[in-house]
Amino acid sequence: MKNRMRICRAELDWTQAQLAAKIGVSRQAIVAVENGKYDPALPLAFRISRAFGKNVEEVFIWDEPAG
Repeated sequence: MKNRMRICRAELDWTQAQLAAKIGVSRQAIVAVENGKYDPALPLAFRISRAFGKNVEEVFIWDEPAG
C-alpha cells in the first residue's frame, strides 16, 4: 500500500518523531509505514489520518494486486 505520509507531514512541518508522539507509536513505526515496509492495521491508519485532519483515503493509496 502506498501512502502520502511524508507529504502530509511536510504540509504541517512535522517530523516523524512529532507524528509518532501525537499518535502514540515509535518513530521507527512511522519510518516503516512511510517507507512501505509495513502496512498499518486499520486503527493505526485511522489515527495517522486523523492526526493530519484527513480521511484514510487521502493518506493511504490502495494498490490493487496484479492478477
